[in-house]
Amino acid sequence: MEKRGSFGSKLGVVLASAGSAVGLGNIWRFPTEVGNNGGAAFILVYLCFVFLLAMPVMLAEFVIGRGSKANTVGAYRTLAPGKPWIVAGFMGVLGGILVLSFYSVVAGWTLHYTVESFANQLTAGQDFSAVFNKFVTNPWKPIAFQLVFLLMTHFVVSRGVEGGIERYSKVMMPVLFLIIVVLMCFSLSMPGAGDGLRFLLQPDFSKVTTGVVLSAMGQAFFSLSVGLGCLATYASYFKKETPLVSSAFSVCLLDSLIAILSGFIIFPAVFSVPGVSPDAGPGLVYITLPHVFNEAFAGLPVLGYLFSGMFYVLLLLAALTSTISMHEIATAFIHENYKLSRNSAAVVVTLVCIVLGAACSLSFGPWSDVKIWNRGFFDLFDFLTAKFLMPLGGILITMFVEWYLDRRFVVEQLTNGGTLKVRCLSILLFLIRWVAPIGVGIVFLNEIAN
Repeated sequence: MEKRGSFGSKLGVVLASAGSAVGLGNIWRFPTEVGNNGGAAFILVYLCFVFLLAMPVMLAEFVIGRGSKANTVGAYRTLAPGKPWIVAGFMGVLGGILVLSFYSVVAGWTLHYTVESFANQLTAGQDFSAVFNKFVTNPWKPIAFQLVFLLMTHFVVSRGVEGGIERYSKVMMPVLFLIIVVLMCFSLSMPGAGDGLRFLLQPDFSKVTTGVVLSAMGQAFFSLSVGLGCLATYASYFKKETPLVSSAFSVCLLDSLIAILSGFIIFPAVFSVPGVSPDAGPGLVYITLPHVFNEAFAGLPVLGYLFSGMFYVLLLLAALTSTISMHEIATAFIHENYKLSRNSAAVVVTLVCIVLGAACSLSFGPWSDVKIWNRGFFDLFDFLTAKFLMPLGGILITMFVEWYLDRRFVVEQLTNGGTLKVRCLSILLFLIRWVAPIGVGIVFLNEIAN
């Protein structure tokens, strides 16, 4: 067995963990949720749940990962030998593979749109709905782009923790943030920027219904990628002096900042084009925004396709930082449990996801009539992970940390053996013990009901 890797610096810990959390959900799903649920009021409710619900689950994953120094399955074997808690570890591995399989399909679409943007193919006058549908139903093009994206993910993971995940996170996350700032400056200079800013910054609490609260709760949970064990896997590479609480807070802050700043890119642009609704839904990124980019920069087409290309690069980087962590869950498990080299374990995971991902991609085209439980492969994998594996994983993780593990062990992890003074420690433990599992349980029931 190769020597077990570790992150080399606190910056690497924060950027890699934030990269795991930051994904398409921040730049695609978050603005969609904001648009569907009334703007600024939704953002305020969302931020409350990030720190009251999602951060405690993240801390619980950090405790399990660093406390065991093992992959998700090995963690439960180490901390609860012979107990059924190990099921939570296997759920994480399965969930990571399923998410990577269908998520890489969408990432492949993003890669395609990145290429098309810089090639100036997303020009005005096209029916972008028809363009999108023609591409996703094609039997081989989406699979080809998905394959390239999976190989990009494999390249990083196969190079190890410090030489791969940490090294490239230190490059990708700053580049991602730089692109956000540049695009935000472009967007805020558009004619309708004022209306977009008012939509984002003026809360209308009359729109805060029970449904909006539940949507904000679910978005906070899913945005930070908690519940599957990817952060527990990353935490197993933390050094003993890594401060868990401040690292979790930094990750939550970065993740939320990127999500909100993405709104400063999208909504000023959307409000600059008459007749375009801010609640365009999932089609916002691949159907609505190409039209917006063309209309907003009609007088300067070069800026239009440059803006468009940079936006899709931003999406691509966000997707890649997330898929790396999903890949790592299964890679670490195979590497450590079956004594394969890291590269061989990564090859196994990549090949499995290529096959499953191809099935997900084909479910939009030639295999659209192939159904399991009345769902195509893409919808089935999404349903299993979002509705079951992630929320149930979050419940089990928090219950394991606060109801099974010795309280002294948990406190030792959070305080680095008593060397760190953690403010509000008792409140954090209360959130992990009661608020997080109950909150995630509500998310679970709401997801099932819908």
